[in-house]
Amino acid sequence: MADRGASPLSLPDDWPDHPDPILALNRMGGFDWDLDAGVMQMDAQAHEIFDLRPDEYDDHPETLGSRVPPGEARRLDTVVSQALKAGSENYGAYFRVRCRDGSLRWTHTQGYIRRDESGRPRRIIGIVRDATQELRDTEARRDQALQEDIRRRQTNVVQLTTAALAHARTVQDVIDVLKDTHGLTHLGATSLVMGLVEAGRIRLIAEGPAGSFVPGTDVTGIDEPYPMSEAVRTLSPRFIESPEEFAERYPGLWRGITGLNITSAAYLPLIVQARPIGAMGLLYSDRRGFTAEERNILVALGSSISQSLQRAMFYEQEMDLAQGLQQAMLPRTIPSVPGADLAVRYRAASIGGSPGRDIGGDWYDLIPLPGGRVGAVIGDVQGHDTHAAAVMGQLRIVLRAYAAEGHPPATVMARASVFLDELDTDRSATCLYAEADLSTGVLQVVRAGHLDPLVRRTDGSCRRVPVPGGLPLGLSAEFGRLDYPVGTMELDPGDILLLCTDGLVEQPGADLDDGMEALSALVAAGPDDVRDLADRLIDVAGERGGGDDVALLLLRRRALDSARPDGRLKQRVTPGDPEALAETRRMIRTTVGTWGAGERADEIELVADEMITNVLMHTEGSAVVTLRALTGSERRVRVEVEDSSSALPRRREAGESGVSGRGLLLIETLTDVWGVEARGGGKCVWSEFVVAKDPGPA
Repeated sequence: MADRGASPLSLPDDWPDHPDPILALNRMGGFDWDLDAGVMQMDAQAHEIFDLRPDEYDDHPETLGSRVPPGEARRLDTVVSQALKAGSENYGAYFRVRCRDGSLRWTHTQGYIRRDESGRPRRIIGIVRDATQELRDTEARRDQALQEDIRRRQTNVVQLTTAALAHARTVQDVIDVLKDTHGLTHLGATSLVMGLVEAGRIRLIAEGPAGSFVPGTDVTGIDEPYPMSEAVRTLSPRFIESPEEFAERYPGLWRGITGLNITSAAYLPLIVQARPIGAMGLLYSDRRGFTAEERNILVALGSSISQSLQRAMFYEQEMDLAQGLQQAMLPRTIPSVPGADLAVRYRAASIGGSPGRDIGGDWYDLIPLPGGRVGAVIGDVQGHDTHAAAVMGQLRIVLRAYAAEGHPPATVMARASVFLDELDTDRSATCLYAEADLSTGVLQVVRAGHLDPLVRRTDGSCRRVPVPGGLPLGLSAEFGRLDYPVGTMELDPGDILLLCTDGLVEQPGADLDDGMEALSALVAAGPDDVRDLADRLIDVAGERGGGDDVALLLLRRRALDSARPDGRLKQRVTPGDPEALAETRRMIRTTVGTWGAGERADEIELVADEMITNVLMHTEGSAVVTLRALTGSERRVRVEVEDSSSALPRRREAGESGVSGRGLLLIETLTDVWGVEARGGGKCVWSEFVVAKDPGPA
């Protein structure tokens, strides 16, 4: 028979009486299996591996059945049969041998198949060896690799969780990180519970999965028999390694969570600077017990969570304080204004997915003024912190004071800028101040680096109203550019004035003009009621998110009760303020025009200017100018100028070269009627101009 098997194994001629010394040295036994004769010879080392004495083996493979369990024999026969049928040259297999004492021992065999010229298998020469230690070492290495992989995954989860917690700003952010699918669930936890220590009690802030809340555990005492309480009380973790242990140690709690199939749990104290701030519980449903390595990892994780939680608690305390400060700086109530419907809103910026948590310097205000006028203010102090809120509060008070003193809008803005420049701060502020006479609809608007106002007309259209502006408050004083141009606009009955900060306009990836167009379209399509419209705009800002706060003021001029109502406009002019006098002239001309008396605007402006100048030159106080539209048998415009002096005006001879003394002559010439009235400790000089005959009833 020719050997066609390319076997590297050959046996000595005097085998099996003299086994191969190399095989014997390596504690390997040899066998020679004649497949045709059914005879398999084995040497002494092979007998030893099968735990057989020479007289117990008769060279027939069936005799090995006393040592090879049936299941192992079938598996070994399958390996050999497949190798023979497949034309393989060799095979190898691990199987177990039952020793004389009944114990099982792993064995490995390697056989080399020899075939004839036709490929028919004739003989198998092979070796057997004791593989117990080999497999034990392999299993140990496999177990070690598995443990290292588990430890690596757990450590990786701890590192990832710690990194994610670094971005958590609020307590809810911390809870969300821990409940995230990339958080503690990778450690095998089924659910998470967490509580904070407050006034000697533990308040639950994370309750685990739906249906897991145990009544009566939302607030528990530190001395009560709960694992979380024990962890806080002893400053040490509580590991519960089986359902039986859970039921025995905490029967009350166990009855409430029996349906969750909890098999083990770990309750960790959350400690900062040796003081417990809370506790956390991890509940498992697919494991029992904790190795020392796992316990150390969980304790390390608890320490990281404690630091993040403490940082979040400090942040929330600071934010609550800051928001309280900001709310205190904003007007507590908005006064009702005759002739107007008002709505104001404020929304804090959203941070980390938590809406309304950040603080800023945006504000609004509404200032009642003499003569039925009202001042509307919107502004934004640079920055988002407590300092911005504090500056905002001071600036709001100053603007209100200057406006209430009767200064014209440009003067109010200039003085506010000087105040901010002299304040101990490096912050600037944008601002828009609009002074409205609701009886006439005339608005005087001053803008300090702020957004233009929007006006929605009664036909539903909404447009941006360009207003000339100056530098932001603080900067205009620093650079000596305190001249603020005044824009004049009119509100018809039913029109809505919208003032807002840039948080309502700015959108990611869009410029300011696009934002103003989008806001105009939103306002045009919005509700008619100013309160509903304000709510809608704030809701849109909330849906859009963003890192800036929003202040919003809406003013609708109400429809007039009659076709020709009496109008009135009042303004204070102080000595040494030439801008105030110029603004008053512009105000008078604009107002007279809106009243349909434009043909006498020059005369009215000239007389008013003369009356105001007399007060400023011949008294020591301010001039209070009131402009009225009177109705009756004839329509008239009445100009009143009040001062604090009781001295009556008197006619003086001007002379040929005199520059004064012509005032009363001018008033007598241009007015239809004029006079003087006593007003308290002062007086009022008035003049009236007939502008049109009342047509009377048809």
